[in-house]
Amino acid sequence: MKTIKFLAVILFITTVVSCNSQGITKKPLKNEIDTVSYALGLDIASKLKVNFEDADRDLFIQGVISGIDSTDILIEKDKIDLILREFFQKRQVQKREKQQAEALKKTEEDFADLKVAGEKFLEDNKSEKGVQVTESGLQYIVLKEGSGEKPTATSKVKVHYHGTLIDGTVFDSSVDRGKPTEFGVNRVIKGWTEGLQLMNVGSKYKFFIPQELAYGAFPRKGGKIKPFATLIFEVELLDIVK
Repeated sequence: MKTIKFLAVILFITTVVSCNSQGITKKPLKNEIDTVSYALGLDIASKLKVNFEDADRDLFIQGVISGIDSTDILIEKDKIDLILREFFQKRQVQKREKQQAEALKKTEEDFADLKVAGEKFLEDNKSEKGVQVTESGLQYIVLKEGSGEKPTATSKVKVHYHGTLIDGTVFDSSVDRGKPTEFGVNRVIKGWTEGLQLMNVGSKYKFFIPQELAYGAFPRKGGKIKPFATLIFEVELLDIVK
């Protein structure tokens, strides 16, 4: 495999050098060796274009020739892998960030009405009887105050809950399933993590969770929760699991 890669690079370099100095020399494919040689050249060229289309062709050629001749090497050999790894890792991060930004922009365009509806609901809900608002924007009503201890962010808790959208659609409910659930306080959405730490064991609260404290623009695909959805939960803290 190393030999094939080496031959492919040499073929590509030869082609590029020929193009630079004499123009393209066209040859017919007369036999299997000709065909494989040409295929290897196409393969290495296509991979270079896909993975690093803005490569400086002259420096690329210079680097190959320096490596073959072991002369005029501008970079220490033991730094080559690090340079390449850091560069392409950075490129991958940039590509991912660009894709995420594009996906967010499209989602904001497609679900703008839902986002506005959630914001209006929360603004109106502030004035409802018993509603309290935290600094983060989490809204809650104390339905029943317990007397047990409060969990911390690293606690594991046992709860019963009933989750709905602002239009009343039920999307998840341990109450309906008839079985409480257990999880780490810091293993759930931000609104839950904050809200649970307000509660004593034995309490029952109703949370109104802004989209930025819930699933934001990217909820689980295929579920009832849409992007930018405001969520409502009735939560009963049954126990802190030791």
